[in-house]
Amino acid sequence: MLPLLVAPALVLPAAPAVAQTTLRIGIGADPAVLDPAQSGSFVERVVFAAMCDKLIDVGPDLQFRPELATAWEWAPDGRALTLTLREGARFQDGAPIDAAAVKANLDRYRTARESRRRTELQQVSAVETPDARTVRLVLSEPFAPLLSVLSDRAGMMLSPAVLPMAERVGENPVCSGPFMLTRRIAQDRIEMQKFAGHWNAANIHADRLVFQPIPDNNVRLLNLRAGQLDLIERVAPVDLPSVKRDQRLRLVAGDSIAYQTLSINVGNGPLAQRPLGADPRVREAFERSIDRGIINQVALEGRFAANNQPEAPGTTYHFADLAPPPRDPARARALLREAGHERVAFTLKVPNQPVESQVAQIIQAMAAEGGFDISIETLESGAMVAATRRGDYEAAIAIWSGRPDPDGNISFWLASNGFLNWGKYANSRVDALFTQARQVTDTARRQALYREAATIWMADRPHLMLYHHRWFWAMRSGVEGFVPSPDGIIRFAGLRVGR
Repeated sequence: MLPLLVAPALVLPAAPAVAQTTLRIGIGADPAVLDPAQSGSFVERVVFAAMCDKLIDVGPDLQFRPELATAWEWAPDGRALTLTLREGARFQDGAPIDAAAVKANLDRYRTARESRRRTELQQVSAVETPDARTVRLVLSEPFAPLLSVLSDRAGMMLSPAVLPMAERVGENPVCSGPFMLTRRIAQDRIEMQKFAGHWNAANIHADRLVFQPIPDNNVRLLNLRAGQLDLIERVAPVDLPSVKRDQRLRLVAGDSIAYQTLSINVGNGPLAQRPLGADPRVREAFERSIDRGIINQVALEGRFAANNQPEAPGTTYHFADLAPPPRDPARARALLREAGHERVAFTLKVPNQPVESQVAQIIQAMAAEGGFDISIETLESGAMVAATRRGDYEAAIAIWSGRPDPDGNISFWLASNGFLNWGKYANSRVDALFTQARQVTDTARRQALYREAATIWMADRPHLMLYHHRWFWAMRSGVEGFVPSPDGIIRFAGLRVGR
């Protein structure tokens, strides 16, 4: 047996330990799926912002800005968009983000069976790759919202190596963002590690990132105060004064393009045949039994904006003359009698979050005076999405985080092929108006088209928009570099964690 040789010890000065910084974020729900192709909830977009870069991003001013594409140019006839890709960008497995990889992702989004992005990209007839840094999207018709589409999940790039997993991509989403997924414990946490090879790694200042889903606003805030979290999203309006008084915390408020809506099942399976879904007079009676201003004052401390439209009041595509009818319980009861009902009962599905639950309770109380008996059912985010997609609902409250282009704030809910048209609303004239509005860029022309569409769907009432949000985040005083965005998504470049 050979003797074990031990080299003489070489004494060197100890290198200073470099502390690993961890950013811990409390989010309002547990994501259902970590695959941009299959995603359908707001909280998933929050997580994707850390994990998956997009071709184009949206700035705080709602203007498009470069991300994986550094430049873009429309063809003169509006039937093609050419993208120039960022040089040297790589996926988290080291593969280059080149034109072939972008084509593979876009082709999956627009054709794969599991993709919910197909309707968003239906105008894209081909994806061409003239060279490694150039991608050309050929369109069957002009499509004004395309940049907005590419600034969301349809523009998120995953490594081609994982795309063959199809429906199972979310189990191992190797992506292109500043953080790599390392572990997920359902309903508990999502852990990520900084991707050192990211093109913007120098501006990413946290080594680790942990998302913790905590549906209860009070529990999220308590965890922040206890030092278990560094930043939380969606602070409840009722908690704003106490956060402002706490010198250990900082409150950041921001304008929002997000809104809350109440979706009604008018055509998706047997539950659509019940009175609320089957008869527009019943839906009118329901709207006349509620008051959006009261909801805002009582549940939201008057901090949000009562609204019956997908665009915020005062913005380009909001139509002030299309105001909601005033609350009139007597008229509501008369409408029910005209429809053959003394009272109408239905179940309202609500996300398992305190604010939405309180909103539902206020609606329940107001509608009772108009002849409605509402049962409230609370569901986790994933269960809510699954139930509404299969038509297992009569009415459901949902949030939409908003998009820069008006098409992205309405057509996905109400177009016959909209990817979130849970209630299967179908109106050929509304479809035609949405199609025309996508093909023009002139603001006045688009306004006229969206206004005509609004007069139709507001009478049909497959959705009752309730209010526009205002975003509120709270963070420890040591967190620096946070910049609010109207879409409610956290951008991680420049964000620092101090102790």
